[in-house]
Amino acid sequence: MPYLDNFDIAVIGAGHAGVEAALAAARLGHRTAIFTISLDSIANMPCNPSIGGTAKGHLVREIDALGGEMGRAADATFLQSRVLNLGKGPAVHSHRVQADRVRYHNHIKKILEDEPLLSVKQAEITRIIVENGEVKGVETKLGTTYSCRAAIICTGTYLKGVVHVGETSYESGPDSTLPSVGLSDCLRELGITLRRFKTGTPARVHKRSIDFSKLEKQDGDPEISPFSFETEGELKNSVSCYISYTNAETHKIILENLHRSPLYSGRIEGIGPRYCPSIEDKVVRFSDKPRHQLFIEPMGLDTDEYYLQGMSSSLPEEVQLRFLRTIEGLEHVEIMRNAYAIEYDCCDSLELKPTLEFRNIKGLYGAGQFNGTSGYEEAAAQGLIAGINAALALSGREQIVLPRSSSYIGTLIDDLVTKGVQDPYRMMTSRSEYRLLLREDNADERLTSIGHDIGLISEQRYQKFLEKERQIDLEEKRLRGTKLPVTEELNRLIVSHETSPITEPTAISQLLKRPQIGYLDLEPFDTDRPKLAKEVWEQAELRIKYEGYIKLQQEQVEKLKRLEEKLLPEDIDYQSVRGLRLEAAEKLAKIKPRSVGQASRISGVNPADVSVLLIWLEQNGR
Repeated sequence: MPYLDNFDIAVIGAGHAGVEAALAAARLGHRTAIFTISLDSIANMPCNPSIGGTAKGHLVREIDALGGEMGRAADATFLQSRVLNLGKGPAVHSHRVQADRVRYHNHIKKILEDEPLLSVKQAEITRIIVENGEVKGVETKLGTTYSCRAAIICTGTYLKGVVHVGETSYESGPDSTLPSVGLSDCLRELGITLRRFKTGTPARVHKRSIDFSKLEKQDGDPEISPFSFETEGELKNSVSCYISYTNAETHKIILENLHRSPLYSGRIEGIGPRYCPSIEDKVVRFSDKPRHQLFIEPMGLDTDEYYLQGMSSSLPEEVQLRFLRTIEGLEHVEIMRNAYAIEYDCCDSLELKPTLEFRNIKGLYGAGQFNGTSGYEEAAAQGLIAGINAALALSGREQIVLPRSSSYIGTLIDDLVTKGVQDPYRMMTSRSEYRLLLREDNADERLTSIGHDIGLISEQRYQKFLEKERQIDLEEKRLRGTKLPVTEELNRLIVSHETSPITEPTAISQLLKRPQIGYLDLEPFDTDRPKLAKEVWEQAELRIKYEGYIKLQQEQVEKLKRLEEKLLPEDIDYQSVRGLRLEAAEKLAKIKPRSVGQASRISGVNPADVSVLLIWLEQNGR
């Protein structure tokens, strides 16, 4: 077959998953092509123009710690930055930035164009060429073929996309772009199971039609900490966001028109996101709530479009306008882009290995919403891992599998390939058993060495990281070894923080273990304190303050690590393993877990089945 050009890796789709996959593959030395139906949709934000949020911020910092791009891009194009959940413990602190949608797209597009081994191509891929169970190339809608040794599917919501607004439905990608219509048939022919999922997006409205005097103002943080561990210099907020609420009249209009919603008329077959429902779903499912919150957020500095977060809908456009005008501050609102629901094809993630490669097709990977997730951050995390693993495999190196105890990325992928998803998956802090270990602030400590070993973290950045770790260790040691004498002034401070005074010289570390006392509180009394960056002393303080809890979680990790290290052969015949229950054997044969640890997390596999597997491994010298 004649090929127009030859690549090592082809990435299909240039959303947030495709961008990270293509950049990782190219930066690891492989000639890569990224294909997109439209160059104007690269790194588009068709839903909310923001990056991060609860648990999602953790993903972005982990992407950055491994050498991905999203954190740097968010810092370069943000409009407002906030850290969420500051009233709670550090495990759930999460960055969120309101991003400039157009600037973000332009920024990422230029990053792609400047990458030496990466070719950016506007073309719709309709066929993946597979021979003898291995990827050999891709074919475009125009019949042009390109050879490749690996392909990564990052089709987002484009794959057989259908948009629904009221009684009207039509084939489309997000934001009235062209859908991908040919690839689904090819994937089914290759034996890949496809499912139908659905998501929605709210209306965009004109700034001049909003009465901001009636809205709650939400400003960014006065002191901004960046997403990326590499970002330096002062960052400033440039916009405010706003909050309003629905009311009884809003809900009345929605309920009176439910029959016109394709969600309730039966026209939408796809399964929608459980944790980000449409306003119709909210009003029906939470009928006891008198109101629902919505966030009114700018789309960029050079546009008057505002986004209504929390108000996705597929009701007819005139109904959307009616219920929006019942909301305080939006009484005269003008819709610029109406809300819509979109259905699309995605795979069954249980057919993927933990490397995100399909089990039955060598060199074919999936990432992002194609794998059944929702959210830009979840997509980017998968894209990064898929790109890394495709590149490592072609280089003859061992592919990476991040354990759950290492990262939210590891938790996300393990959930996908071990448990599967019944609706679009969204990352939440509650999904991780190791939240105190997997904080945003220590993502570099957990993952930078891995990124350096892979080849995505430069030597300069790695040495800077090592110096930071050295300073943290020294400060932690100093805090444990330095005692403060008993003084009237110190006890006055301690008592003012509603904790008991000291009666003898006390180590600073012991005072920091008190929840009421912080590192900065003790500065006037800690006369030998060195001048350190906040990121250094903050880590030293956190290690001391949460030492007991951290130790408990680390013990849990070590206990489970033994099961993760017991690898299961891919060719094991589970039906022949004596003592395994039938249900367990069927589940294990379908998912083909990488380790006993992964097997233990499969629904339908119980502790007795795990014991049987351990005995089998011992008997067979594994």
